[in-house]
Amino acid sequence: MSQASISDVPSMGRRQFMNVLLGGAVGATVLGALYPVVQYFVPPSSGASSGGVTAKDALGKDVIASQFLDSHQVGDRVLAQGLKGDPTYITVTDSKEVASFGLNAVCTHLGCVVPWNVAENKFMCPCHGSQYDSNGKMVRGPAPLSLALVHTEVSNDKVQFLPWTETDFRTDEAPWWV
Repeated sequence: MSQASISDVPSMGRRQFMNVLLGGAVGATVLGALYPVVQYFVPPSSGASSGGVTAKDALGKDVIASQFLDSHQVGDRVLAQGLKGDPTYITVTDSKEVASFGLNAVCTHLGCVVPWNVAENKFMCPCHGSQYDSNGKMVRGPAPLSLALVHTEVSNDKVQFLPWTETDFRTDEAPWWV
């Protein structure tokens, strides 16, 4: 057996370099694995200012106002993904524009999505029969409240939903959903 000479032992500088190299590799791997987890909890930033969001269609794409109006008729009410991911109706006005308000399509009774009934000209909940007029005001229970409102505006040809915090124009009361 030969005895190791002092020249065979790595210098302290080499050990530190190897430790830094190993630590960097482990750190990069851990950060790379954690990045998608952190991104999952961070909401997307493609929204409007002051707490609003860009409306999304059924495929998760932004609702482009010009294309939306070209493909829909006056009086159409179309579901989009709105604030907090809730289904929200976009309405085409008589002047072939996007209405200045949208309606949260979640029934105030038990949370069912309320479809628009063209023949009856109102929203009719399939779960327990609640009915809402064309502006989302409750006209027949058991739902206790009208559908929640959101502001709708077009910015850079995209439909934006913004929170509605002022008086409900249908009831002249403070909004219950704030």
